[in-house]
Formats: sequence, C-alpha cells, structure tokens
Amino acid sequence: MLGRKSVQEEKMSGMGNQHINLVPMDMISGYEVRPGFYEINGATVIPGGINFTIHSNQATSCELLLFKRKATEPFAVIPFPENYKIGNCYSMIVFGIELDGLEYAYRMDGPYDPKKGLLFNKENILLDPYAKAVAGLREWGVEAKEVDYAGYRARVVKDDFDWGDCKQPLTPMEDIIIYEMHVRGFTKDSSSGVDFPGTFDAIRQKIPYLKELGITAVELMPIFEFDEMHDHREHDGRHLIDYWGYNTVNYFSPNTAYCSKPEYNKEGNELKRLVKLLNENGMEVYLDVVFNHTAEGNEHGPIFSFKGIDNNIYYMLTPDGYYYNFSGCGNTLNCNNPIVRQMIIDCLRHWVIAYRIDGFRFDLASILGRNEDGSPMSQPPLLESLAFDPILGKVKLIAEAWDAGGMYQVGSFPSWNRWVEWNGRYRDDVRAFLKGDGNMEQAAANRISGSPDIYSPETRGHFASVNFITCHDGFTLHDLYTYNYKHNEANGWNNTDGANDNYSWNCGVEGETDDEEVNTLRRRLVKNAFVTLMLSRGVPMFLAGDEFGNTQFGNNNGYCQDNEISWLDWTLLEKNHDLFTFVQYLIWYRKQHRVIRIDTERCSMGYPCISQHGLNPFWTNYNGHHRFVGVMYAGKDKADHDELVYLAVNAYWECQTVTLPQPPEGSKWYVMIDTFREDSVVQDRVEVNGSIMINPRSVMVFETFKLLD
Repeated sequence: MLGRKSVQEEKMSGMGNQHINLVPMDMISGYEVRPGFYEINGATVIPGGINFTIHSNQATSCELLLFKRKATEPFAVIPFPENYKIGNCYSMIVFGIELDGLEYAYRMDGPYDPKKGLLFNKENILLDPYAKAVAGLREWGVEAKEVDYAGYRARVVKDDFDWGDCKQPLTPMEDIIIYEMHVRGFTKDSSSGVDFPGTFDAIRQKIPYLKELGITAVELMPIFEFDEMHDHREHDGRHLIDYWGYNTVNYFSPNTAYCSKPEYNKEGNELKRLVKLLNENGMEVYLDVVFNHTAEGNEHGPIFSFKGIDNNIYYMLTPDGYYYNFSGCGNTLNCNNPIVRQMIIDCLRHWVIAYRIDGFRFDLASILGRNEDGSPMSQPPLLESLAFDPILGKVKLIAEAWDAGGMYQVGSFPSWNRWVEWNGRYRDDVRAFLKGDGNMEQAAANRISGSPDIYSPETRGHFASVNFITCHDGFTLHDLYTYNYKHNEANGWNNTDGANDNYSWNCGVEGETDDEEVNTLRRRLVKNAFVTLMLSRGVPMFLAGDEFGNTQFGNNNGYCQDNEISWLDWTLLEKNHDLFTFVQYLIWYRKQHRVIRIDTERCSMGYPCISQHGLNPFWTNYNGHHRFVGVMYAGKDKADHDELVYLAVNAYWECQTVTLPQPPEGSKWYVMIDTFREDSVVQDRVEVNGSIMINPRSVMVFETFKLLD
C-alpha cells in the first residue's frame, strides 16, 4: 500500500519540486537559513528544516524566537534579514533544528502610537496567528505563568494523520439532527463511566450512545485553543473560570487540554480520531467558532498576538484608538478587512482539510457583516467569500444571526442560499406558546411550519431555520419547566448575569419538588417540547443531556461553572430512561416520514405539503384563547403512497375537541403519540373518527393508514 503524504507535505508538493534541492544561503545566530515559502503562513515542516512565515503591515523588523519545551528563555533568536522580507511578509527556512520539543514565537518592532492603534513593542513575545498548536495550555485549570511560561508560544506540528478511506457523510440538510455539546462537560462527571473524562477520547467512547439516540450531527462548543484561566476568580469557595471557551487564543489550533494525553508535535490527532469515528458512524461534526472577538480584550487586556502584529488591522478601533465592543467581550475582530478576511478563510479551510470538519456555527455572526467602522454591510465580503469558497463548498454554514451591539438579523442574514440561521424567534415563540401564553398560536404555527414568514420558501427553501428550544446559552429543557426565574447566584454577579426573558414556567413550584402531580406535568411539558421540535419543518437542534432530563439547577448562564452545574449527570439517564427512549423514538419517527422534512408530491387529496389548523380543519382565525395549533404534513412517501402526519399541540389547561381533516379515501386517522399518556408512544392503533378530545397541556400526533380488507 502506498504511503499517504501529510497535509503539509502535500502543500509543499503543490509548490513544485523545488524544495528537494533547497540549500542554505546564510548563517544567522548559528543556524543555516534561506528565504522561505512566502505563500504558506505559519510553521511548516519541510525536508531538512522548518519554514516560518508571518506578515505585518507596519512592523519594521521581526525576530524568530526558538525555545525548548517549557524553557523560559529562547535558545536561539534569529532576526529576519531585510532581504527575507517581500512586501509585508517575512519568511525563512531554518535548517537543522530538532522538531521534538521545539516551540517558537516572534518579536516585532515598529511604531508605537495607541491613538492610531499602533502597539508595537520589540519586547512583546507574540504568538503566531497561524500556529497549529499552542504551548503552555495543556493542563486544564493551570495558569500559564504557573508552569513558567513567558507568554503564549507555538509548537510546530507535523501532520501525518492517516484518514484511510474514511468519507464524510455529506448529510442533506433535511436529514440533519444537531446535538450541541461541551467537550469537557459531556463526560467530565464520574457518572459518565468513561476513561479520560472530559476529553475528545471520552466522546469517542460515547459514540455508541449517540448512534443509539439517532442524532446525525454533533456540534462542539469552542475547541479552538482558549485559556480557561482567563479572568478566573473565586466565589463562595468555587473556582470560576472561562469554562465555555468563547475567548479564543488561537484560531488554527485545537484545545490541548481536551486531549487525554500530550501530543507533542502531533497536536490534533486525538480530535481527528474522534471526527473520523463519528463520520464512520454516519455523524457529521460541526464546530462553534468565535470570529467576533479574541482573548486579547480591550485596551486593558494583554498583548500576545494580533495586537502586537497589526492591532489597527485585526480589530475595529474608534478614531482615537479604543476598541469597538460589538461582541460584549472587550474587542471586535475587524472581519471585513481583507487581511482578516483572508485569515478567517484560511482558518476554516485548514479545519476542513486537516480535520475534515463538516460545518461551522458562527458565534455572534452579525459581527461578520459589519464594516471596519462598525456599520452593517448589505453584501459583506467575508460572508460572500465563505458562501462561495470552493474548499468550503460542502460544509454547513450556520449563523447566530445577531450580536451584542444590537444588530438582529434573524431572517435577514445575508445567505446566498448557503447560510442557515439559529432561529431565535423559534426558541422564543415556541417556548411562550408551549407554556400557555395567549395570542401565540399564529407565531407558533409559523415556527413549526418552517417559519415561512421569516424565510420565504421560494427564496430560502425549508432549511434556512435551525430550530431549537434550548442550547448552551440558557435553561436546560428540564429547568425550563422547573424554574420561573434564573438562579445564577453561583456566578458571583448577584444574579444580574444571564437572560431574564426565559419564557419558562415552574408548573407552580420553584425548583425541585416531591409533588408528583407537579413532576408529572413537568415531564409532559418536556415531552411536548421534544415532539414539537422533532415535528417542525427545518433543522432540529437540542442541548446534550436534555434527552434524559439534565439540570443546571436553574443556572441559565453556566459559562464559568466547571463543576456539577455544567457537567452532565449520567445517573439521570437511568432515572429518566423513559424520556431517553421517547426522544429516541421521535428522532426515528422524524427519519421515517419524509413529509415532515421536505415537500413531496401532493397526496391524493391535493392538500398542501404543509397546512395550519385550529380546532377545526384549515381554520386558522386564531383568537388567542384556544391556545391550540395543528400542523399537517401531506404528500407521498417513496413508494408513492399517501403520507399524512398531523401534529396537534394543546397548550391550554383544559381539554379541547379537535377535528382532523378528511383522510384520503380508504384511509383512517390513527393516534401515534399522546404525551398525556405515561408511555406516550401509542402501541395499539387508536382510530380517530373525525374528532377527538385532546387532554390539557398535551401533544398528539396522528397518521393516516389504509384500511385493511
């Protein structure tokens, strides 16, 4: 069998065979060097040496610093000769250096004028923006300075991972079911029963569980290298850290603390093994990416990378050199500057090529559509470039279509029919309706029907909406029906952080209770939410642990909680196994019925593919008092048989009679799901003759079957 080249070797091959005859041209600081490959950013292993390339628009000089692993001082400082600079790009091949244990950084000199956004300081140790691994962050919860590091440094990675014959699933949008998880929190609790809890390898051990559940895509919360000790503090005896990881240190490197063991100069292999195995089991992998800000913060924050290289290019600055803060985190990345735009494209290409990532969810994505002065753009170059980039041509692009600066673009995010959106209105409208708020029927019916009032089916199709009721940001599904109010006291901000508009309902008792009547209602409302989500047109997404009733004890902003508040409690899987099997069934049911997911050929009755109903068929003059919505999917299955599915949601606190549309000739309606029943899945076919009584605060699903002769 022929050996496979590494990604880096392939890159060098793409440059032609010139590297075969490369010879040193100069001796600097005791090392043989020559001008490098200016087109290849970062540090790249080549035969006989390492190619180092970095660029800065306004630096006047640049030095390469080479370190031994964990050393505080460099063993070599190699200045780039002036003739090694082409344009604004410094590139140099250093021969004869040992890869094992090698770390590197840069120092740049240039003008210092904060009011003009220039922060050059030749003493600052700078992390390569294109680094493939960051040193000093391997131990979770340990500050870099505690392991004697002087700033962040990069490590040279040799990519020789063998993907074999693994193929990406390329799952059609209509078949996607997204499961959002935090890498550490998914398995960190001892109840997970895995080796190396809190790591990529631990998730690998849970793949049989994920496959059994039936999800088709795993969305990982930030896994780019971040420093969890960013702004760490103590509160009430708890050590609070940047647990979620939405403060990126470097965009090209994986979080080394999520690995079960050190991977010196092989960083990323454990993550690649996870992606490969998930793909082989039919699941795509999406990354939650944070291109709206970095961990360097505002003018009071550290200088460790972009600030010291080209501060006024990488960040949006006010006319007097301060930082625009559309992210709510201190700074805003200047995404539509051509240099920053190219860096983001290069980054995503890297993750697709080197890691086979299947999709990206862009945090606060509206920032990606702002101009350099912060104003919104009608045709943002970055978003357009990502939509049409050939290497990204098959990946899913998912936008959180708002930002902390007040721009809300749900339904209007520039898409080019490539971008889909987290539908925040689905979350809010469905939550409000399901808990019994009045005058929400039409909004709920539209959300369930694919939000045609937001995403025109003619121009956006039926898959622009990622439907979700819960995500990492907010209550878990269990807590949504256990708490009226957020309980974030453990975060140390006097319960002022986190959202107040949760559209939650405690069913009469705040918090956990032994009242079985209340608990029965809560379980039913959780099931109602899952049925509604899985029978809505669009792409369903839910939060890991919701399928077995995981709780965060009322905390709706667990960003700093690396403990039982945020970790999944796997003992609840056994305790609430009936909920797990019900969710598993719903996912299976969705997969079995094409009419729920896509428009098909019209059924024999000529009904629309999607239709909305009140208590009577096709009567949608909702009055706000009935708190009932019916949505019917009608069409043909793959065998060209009529396929009709009717979702009935009664959010009212009393029984109501619902009349179903006329079934096709020779067919009858049957009850398939009834959340008021303890088992909820109706095993024995219950025939419906026209009308049926639907119980309070419950959901039913009906399906037509041909009568047997």
